[in-house]
Amino acid sequence: MKTIEKLIAGGLAAMMLFACACTKGPESAVPTEKIDGSSLYVKKVENMPDDFILGMDASSVITEEQSGVRYYNFAGVEQDVFRTLAENGVNTIRVRVWNDPYDEDGRGFGGGNNDIDKAVEIGKRATAVGMKLLVDFHLSDFWADPGKQMVPRAWANMSIEEKTNATYDYVKDCLKKLKKAKVDVGMVQIGNETNGSLCGETTWFNIQYLMQAGSKAVREVFPEALVALHFANPEKAGSYEDYAKKLSYYSVDYDVFASSYYPYWHGTLDNLASVLSNIAKTYNKKVMVMETSYAYTAEDSDFSGNTIGEGGTFAKDYPFSVQGQANLVRNVIDTVVNKTENGIGVVYWEGTWITVGHESFEANSALWQKYGSGWASSYASGYDPNDAGKYYGGCAVDNQAMFDPYGKPLESLRVFNLVRYGNEVEVKADALEDVTLFSNINSRIELPETVNAIMTDDSRQPVPVTWNVTDAELENMASKLSSYEIAGDADGLTAHCFLNVIEFNFLENPGFESGELSPWRITEYGRADELYVEDKITDSKTGQFHMHFWSAAKNSVDFRLEQPVAGLEAGTYKYSISIMGGDAGDTEIYAYVLVDGVEVGRAEMEITVYNEWHTGTVTGIEVAEGQTLTVGICVKCAGEGNGAWGKIDDAMLNSMN
Repeated sequence: MKTIEKLIAGGLAAMMLFACACTKGPESAVPTEKIDGSSLYVKKVENMPDDFILGMDASSVITEEQSGVRYYNFAGVEQDVFRTLAENGVNTIRVRVWNDPYDEDGRGFGGGNNDIDKAVEIGKRATAVGMKLLVDFHLSDFWADPGKQMVPRAWANMSIEEKTNATYDYVKDCLKKLKKAKVDVGMVQIGNETNGSLCGETTWFNIQYLMQAGSKAVREVFPEALVALHFANPEKAGSYEDYAKKLSYYSVDYDVFASSYYPYWHGTLDNLASVLSNIAKTYNKKVMVMETSYAYTAEDSDFSGNTIGEGGTFAKDYPFSVQGQANLVRNVIDTVVNKTENGIGVVYWEGTWITVGHESFEANSALWQKYGSGWASSYASGYDPNDAGKYYGGCAVDNQAMFDPYGKPLESLRVFNLVRYGNEVEVKADALEDVTLFSNINSRIELPETVNAIMTDDSRQPVPVTWNVTDAELENMASKLSSYEIAGDADGLTAHCFLNVIEFNFLENPGFESGELSPWRITEYGRADELYVEDKITDSKTGQFHMHFWSAAKNSVDFRLEQPVAGLEAGTYKYSISIMGGDAGDTEIYAYVLVDGVEVGRAEMEITVYNEWHTGTVTGIEVAEGQTLTVGICVKCAGEGNGAWGKIDDAMLNSMN
């Protein structure tokens, strides 16, 4: 490894001898005055520094324009989209760079076909209107994310020493092209969402060499630029601390610990602020949100489907509206500015990626294939056969852009300007919260008289609702085990009630929706690191809460979770409970039932993979008058060395009489 050590240890002193100042653009991207006349409600973000990064990933712009997309300003005049972004407060453009996103015949893989030449073109246009460029090296030929960190084809058979040298040479050559083009590079990212893997490497001992090599290249070509490392899933307890600790152990040279934050999956903003602040204080690093976005509509516009829409097991903390999109952005910015130690910026992901046409899937598909303006083309199959090769198509985030399907900016784009000044216009209802109701079969269905209106200032106010259903229809619904959607009218908006007619459940807090454990009780035989009720809709079978467990040590997951039920009428009952998880290794998991302390039934269960729920059901449970029934689940996992983990939800105790 001597060559690697020499490469990395070249010395910061030698690096700092390079006296290269970044070229300044002809215009300043820092807003000097407030945009007037906006209908958007925006509360001012106090204490925001002038140099706070308000970024936009616009990697797909070139291929969008090649596909016929035109962008306009708020006056309806066609103009360079980068000027429109700068005029509305964006001061940094992020662009991904893939090593070689083309097949052997020169046909692009899609996703913007983002090689270094695209980055140079985007960088020149951003610099021309006073914005800095944030360069995102994936060190792959196509998409890199927590589930996929593929090595570039040209590096496939390299040793780690050779790959380290190749990384240094590649990053340096790319940056020199940007420098020659007089692009104002403010930050360089080495790897994209590198949660324990990078460029085909899966051990930190090797990953750190690649990060060091990329960082060294940045210091030599753009010494004033910040070096960022990027991770995802801040909601996973301890993961960011683990990454930061390893980076510190290997003395990796970087400035910014950056996180993705998509509110659908990544937990609360308070948790984000906590984990980033811990890293900032412990390791003296700057921190930021490198990616975030939110849907302004549930509708798809390019005939190819979207990642986010109606339904789905993800958090929906804001309405799918232009105001809801702006509120998310404003709140993320406020969190990084005022609740996070050393927070320096927020970047919105692909706010310019919209549909390339309105005619048909076939017409759009031809453009995606030819220009690479969809998320992937079929030509990517040779490199990524298991994902792009099967699911290639259009843009999956067009409903999260900040331009409408015709290239006109949404009012939410102005949030990047208005967060500096505030725009507290009259507060009004923007959307209505959905109502979810559970009713026991053959019981009278009681619909709520009010629903919560989500106001433009993100507050909630109850408003009267009139449901569009008759008493006779409700009586018929009550007689059948089924789910229904009932519409209503409230404050000029359409309300939705999702009614579930279910069997009577004799358990209390069966899905842990109280947020507390009681009346469940835990008997622990191991020493699990985490065992608690968790508030995370994406990991729940239904509802918002579930029972969570995780532990790193072998054989440390070993517990029983149970609830006694007294006062049951004599009769026959059935019991069920569900579990999912991963990394379990050898297990002993089963649902069980006790009558007066004696086991009368059990159902074997298993843990397989994330979001694959397994339900254990015990039937024919005979209970006599005065007997106490206890239901529970036994969970014992040896683990596979990565920390056995799981979620428990939706316990049911129903009569079979």
